[in-house]
Amino acid sequence: MTVAAPSVPRVTTTPPTVPVETHRRTVFGYLIRPLLCAAVLVVLFAVINSRPLDTIEQRALSSANLLAAIGEHLALTLVSTVLVIIIALPLGILFSRSFFRPIRPFLIGLFNLGQALPTIGILVLFAVAFSFVGFGATIIGLVIYAIIPVMLNTVVGLQQVDPAVLESGRGMGLSSRQVLFGIELPLSVPIILAGVRTALVINVGTATLAAYIDAGGLGRVIVAGMATNRQLIQIAGAVLTAVLALLIDYLAGVIEDAVRPSGL
Repeated sequence: MTVAAPSVPRVTTTPPTVPVETHRRTVFGYLIRPLLCAAVLVVLFAVINSRPLDTIEQRALSSANLLAAIGEHLALTLVSTVLVIIIALPLGILFSRSFFRPIRPFLIGLFNLGQALPTIGILVLFAVAFSFVGFGATIIGLVIYAIIPVMLNTVVGLQQVDPAVLESGRGMGLSSRQVLFGIELPLSVPIILAGVRTALVINVGTATLAAYIDAGGLGRVIVAGMATNRQLIQIAGAVLTAVLALLIDYLAGVIEDAVRPSGL
């Protein structure tokens, strides 16, 4: 008599669902930085209004003067960053192509020399050697200093795209131009925008040096405080510069979240 072996029930396991990581912030995440910046500004202006100001401090810390300095600073930052994007993005695309691979380290090293030079040295060189001062000279100095982050991030962003994805696009009959603009650049957006954000913050901080060559900005508030030995004026200019850098970086982050391709 043969005894049949008991049947063992088959257990089927369903692989766990891995949640897709997203980089979208919560409402509180979007509000925390502007609220903190607003709180810092409230404290700053409360301190200014609580102190008796002499004639020099009243003139330097007047609303009209501070708003004009902020407007000049924003113009320097935004114009220089737009020019950086116009120059650095095509260069990054060009350097990421295979035919530039043998000389890419040399070219990137050459551009790194611009960032190695101190910006104040470039501005002084323009002023002393070429009598070139003002808004235009500052823009050139800021572009030279901030071009590297955007260019390098563009190269890195394009190189990190999966080659299999590119081959799939070519297999579908897409031209090299269509692959670049339809696949490579959209997938590189987060890394490229990180470079743009870095350039923006660099330019906000570096633009304070524009005061030394008569280009305005919040730097002239700080320099005025140093020249007259008024610490309150120096602190006000420095705090406004820091808050402006934080807010510009925040707005760039919001734009980055808005244009980021779905799923990245």
